[in-house]
Amino acid sequence: MQLTPSMEKFIVHWGEMGSRWGVNRTVAQIFALLVLSKDPMNAEQIVETLGVARSNASNSLKELQSLNLVSLNHKLGDRRDHFVAIKDCWDMLQILAEERKKREIDPTLEILEQCLAEAKKDNQTPEYVSEQLQQMSDFMQTMSKWYQQMKQMDRKLLVKFFKVGSLLTSWLSKK
Repeated sequence: MQLTPSMEKFIVHWGEMGSRWGVNRTVAQIFALLVLSKDPMNAEQIVETLGVARSNASNSLKELQSLNLVSLNHKLGDRRDHFVAIKDCWDMLQILAEERKKREIDPTLEILEQCLAEAKKDNQTPEYVSEQLQQMSDFMQTMSKWYQQMKQMDRKLLVKFFKVGSLLTSWLSKK
């Protein structure tokens, strides 16, 4: 695939953002390339287009598949694997939110519950610490419940919800 200057700029930027999102540059760049690609791409095409090592591309594609952002496609008469990225931004948002919840919120909630249970059993944990742990646990539980509600929301309603958010904030700040 021949990259235009705007495509290259987008892919480079996405790669830079990858480290802020917890993935390496190549993972993010491959995802960006696949998002921009109209047709499925095989690993050789990805390596050639981005100028990355084959092993790096292979590992990155596995990671993108494990994150459910990229799926495998096969073409009749071609033994190679072809890859397709999730194209819809709302689907991306939901998949990324689910993955982050699994990696960040769920384990943190579990640890907070363990810490709270241990703090109740011992008499050495200061009350202030227990209060802080409880506050964090309550917050994480709220975030988890909020995510579940958003996940179950109809797509059209979800889009309206996000679009209304700024209007609601503006309206509430005037009250």
